[in-house]
Amino acid sequence: MSKTFSIMTYNVHSCIGTDGQLSPLRIAEVIDHYNPDVVALQELDAGLERTQRIDQAHLIAQTLEMSFHFHSSIQVQEGGYGNAILSRSPVRLIKAGAVPAEPVHPNYERRGAIWAEVELAGSRIQIIATHFGLNKRERVCQAQALTGPEWLTHSECRPPAILCGDFNALPVSFAYRVLAGSIDDVQRRLKGRRPKGTFPVQFPFMRIDHLFVTPDIKVKSISVPKTALTRLASDHLPLVATLELP
Repeated sequence: MSKTFSIMTYNVHSCIGTDGQLSPLRIAEVIDHYNPDVVALQELDAGLERTQRIDQAHLIAQTLEMSFHFHSSIQVQEGGYGNAILSRSPVRLIKAGAVPAEPVHPNYERRGAIWAEVELAGSRIQIIATHFGLNKRERVCQAQALTGPEWLTHSECRPPAILCGDFNALPVSFAYRVLAGSIDDVQRRLKGRRPKGTFPVQFPFMRIDHLFVTPDIKVKSISVPKTALTRLASDHLPLVATLELP
């Protein structure tokens, strides 16, 4: 049995492209082209009027014939907005919930994380996906929480494990250093390859979308697809990694 698999993390901007058009199927087309085994998606709408009340995670997963779990970080009367994990293999939800809000600014947009266990290549892989806030202090609190005992160092979160998503944190930031101090950045694992940015799509000089893995996972390859389609489908580029299990 092959121990190699691929994972994508992708901020899909409520499936509204850089042309202003709403198209969950365009996001599904991007995912289908790169055919990852597991996908972490951020900024998904579910039942919101602004995006025609489409349950975007469900539609994308159904189109790709993948299983999924969605967590709404923000719940309003009409629906929600949050993160999802999709998988071609059996996937079990372990936990979904809020990550800390910056205490001085409680009105900031609430952020969340979702943790699922995926059965792949004879192993059970722990996947935690998240979307951090825009405030520096808030991101540090969120990084400390995600690398703490309620998430990454929880007794049930045994390696192999992956932490991924849109962290809104550049590699020079303290929040990033908190994360990288606990788990390995895949883009720094490959020797002789310069890490690539994911935002904004037309000139992706910012590296704020990350994939982190436990040391037992080998990084085989990484790509940040920059094509006519990925420049159009969202304001972020997807980050894709091919990994090998121990």
